[in-house]
Amino acid sequence: MQRPARRLTLFLLACLAAAPASAADGSKQHRVVFQVDTADTATMSLTLNNATNVVDYYRDKNEEVEIDIVAFGPGLAMYRADKSTVADRIAHFADYGFPSKVQFSACNNTKTAMEKAEGHPIELLPQATIVPSGVVQIMERQEQGWSYVRP
Repeated sequence: MQRPARRLTLFLLACLAAAPASAADGSKQHRVVFQVDTADTATMSLTLNNATNVVDYYRDKNEEVEIDIVAFGPGLAMYRADKSTVADRIAHFADYGFPSKVQFSACNNTKTAMEKAEGHPIELLPQATIVPSGVVQIMERQEQGWSYVRP
């Protein structure tokens, strides 16, 4: 039988192991996932504006932030080399975000369905990272404690 002090120590260690992740310097990690599921240029621009504002805010505080902009369904037009109305902004933003981390996630389920429907391969912007499923990407980010925004 364990002594009460040892049980308390084990309990406290378990609580620490289950605590939310924090930065190495003890500050809170800032992470946000944005959802883009429409081909509307205004929504895409608003998403990039929001992401820029987040980067600026934490840059002014000398803190890093991680951003994941997930496009799926009609929103994949944001990352299509042949259809993106915000390609120049994405190229600029990819460099602008430093030292913050920005990922442009493109849903492979959507890409595959579009390729089948259109009968040809779809080229994505070089900044886009293909993820298996946009919805699952958002879901898993939220499970990891990321904030969620749908402009």
